[in-house]
This record gives sequence, C-alpha cells and structure tokens, in this order.
Amino acid sequence: MPSFLNNTFASFFNRILQFGHSGNNGTPTSTTAIQSGDGVATSVSLSDDVLQVQPQNDDSVGSLLCKNSGGSNILAVDTTNSKVLVGASQVASNTQFKEMGLYDFSPTAGYHYPLIANTMFIPTGATAFAGDNDWGNGDDPATTLDVSGLTAQENAVAVYWYLENDITLDSVRYMVTSDGSAGLNFHLFAYTLDTSSNHGDLSSGTVHASAFLVSTLTSIKTGTFTLDEADIDAGKVVVGFVENVTDTSDVSVSFQIQYHIR
Repeated sequence: MPSFLNNTFASFFNRILQFGHSGNNGTPTSTTAIQSGDGVATSVSLSDDVLQVQPQNDDSVGSLLCKNSGGSNILAVDTTNSKVLVGASQVASNTQFKEMGLYDFSPTAGYHYPLIANTMFIPTGATAFAGDNDWGNGDDPATTLDVSGLTAQENAVAVYWYLENDITLDSVRYMVTSDGSAGLNFHLFAYTLDTSSNHGDLSSGTVHASAFLVSTLTSIKTGTFTLDEADIDAGKVVVGFVENVTDTSDVSVSFQIQYHIR
C-alpha cells in the first residue's frame, strides 16, 4: 500500500483528498465535491449534514455499493437504469406484484377475454360478471374500447388496472389449466383512458407482454411472458387477456406481474 512515510510532499499530494473549496474553511455547510490533490473531483460530495454520490462522467450499474464480507452486493445504486437494488437477490427496492385472473371461464374460440384485475364481490341479485368479446378476434386484442353500454362499463371496472405511477415490468408469469387440449394466447396491454369526454373509453392500445401455450387436460402449467415493451407510464390502464385459439374448453388462468416504480 502506498505510504507518505519518507516521501516528499511533491511525490504524493495528488493522492490526498480535499474539499473542493478555496481557503482554509474546513467542513462546508453546503455539499462540496471531494477532490484529489490536483483538483480532480470524485463522485462524492460532503457537507456537515449531507453525503452525496453523483458520477462525474459516466453512469454505472454500481455508482454506490454496499457489500457483505464475501464481496456480494447487498445494496447497489444503479444510475444507468435509475434503480436501487437490495438484498441477496438484488431486486429493485420498490418491487411490487399485481395479480389478475379468471376462474372456470367458458370462452368462444378465437376471441380475447379480459382478466379480473380488481377485488370484486357480486351481491345477491346483481348481474354476474360475464367476460365479453368486445376485444375482438384478431392476432392481438383490440387497441380501442367503447364502454357506452352498461354491461361494458360494469365489466370495465373489474378488469381495468389504473396506474398511479410510471412502472417498469420485470416479469409476467401465467398459471393455467383448461378442460381440454387448447392453444392459449396471453397478452398484457396498456391503454389511454378517456377521462374528459367519453369517460372510460380506451384508445392507443399497446402490447407490453405476450405468451403462447398449448394447455392439456388434467394439468396445470406455468411459464413467463416475452416482454415486448417494459415501461408503462402513469395514467395508463393495463388489461390482461386470455384467448382460447382452438376450441371452447373452459379455462382457469392467473397472471402474476412483477414490476417496479420508475
């Protein structure tokens, strides 16, 4: 390890760290960069109350690290992707989960049906939830929805997941079973919600994740989606879909969506 011992000041002063202010004022009351002896700033700034870390030239996946004795990250500040990673598994510190699903649902072959996204209870005498096929039978669900009909409005409240914050999808997993061998399509879409004129209508639908599976009788299968576009902005409505491509076999399906707030 380099030492100052028996060396001239001129041979080591560049290695000395200092506050980046002139004079001899000691610890500053506002954050001031810590510099080397030749005046080059580090990523650290200090004051009497604040410790600040900010890269000088390049963002990094480990701009600030805290490691265990074995050298593994326990805390990592990733300024490249704007994430704070924690724990032995290094997941985003604000990781959250959202679940959607449909139980024992009887579809029409080839149509996309939305999954229940919110906790709902059907009181005695009310119209039971009925998944509708207003989302079409194209390769993907429809990119718009008109909820001018009463039934469509009731169903929309059950299947809309409204985002309060910008999020990034980390993974989407399905778990599914069906009454027969069926080709099943899964989609996760985000839409623009009309809140000014035709309240509740959706437009600008975009696929953010998708998967395809052949489900067989008397089995439960699980797998992960392909993430087509991970970022979804605040104010969007997210809807999950299942499509029985091949027949009318009953389907029970759930989505588990792992995401973090941006």
